[in-house]
Amino acid sequence: MSDANQLFGQALVKSLVGERGHIRVARALPDIDVELAGKKNAEMPYSIYQLLKHMIYWQQFMLEHLEGRKPQLPGNVMESWPEETGPQSEEAWQAVINEFLQGVDQAVQIAETAQLDDSLAHFPGETKAGLLRNIASHNSYHLGEIVLLRRIYGAWPPPGGGFPA
Repeated sequence: MSDANQLFGQALVKSLVGERGHIRVARALPDIDVELAGKKNAEMPYSIYQLLKHMIYWQQFMLEHLEGRKPQLPGNVMESWPEETGPQSEEAWQAVINEFLQGVDQAVQIAETAQLDDSLAHFPGETKAGLLRNIASHNSYHLGEIVLLRRIYGAWPPPGGGFPA
């Protein structure tokens, strides 16, 4: 693996897990309880739960491409948003958080080991680096919305503080 590939992989890892620009992904979610996860605000079109499920949908879609598979593109982007506003139980909510964080870990592992300029078999014109960058930016965008909702609901900062670490 070239030095440039390795250095860019390290930069992607920082973007995937969160650093400098925002709180680490793993610190922003675990203390959210089932009630807060499903809470709706009249000014926002979705709950924290719906945001995280949407993030999982596209993260998994891109990870499948990175693994050489060809996931089915939804017929409409609304298919990537769940209809239910909240999880059924605390256990179900913790499973959603864990699924998301496992996907982040999987993306990190790819960023650390893959030849990042390799093309993707079923995604013409895209590279592994490009798709990992897309995962990082999509997650970062929606994580900002989750933090904003937490602020609106008076559930910020999380234990340990809300600043980047």
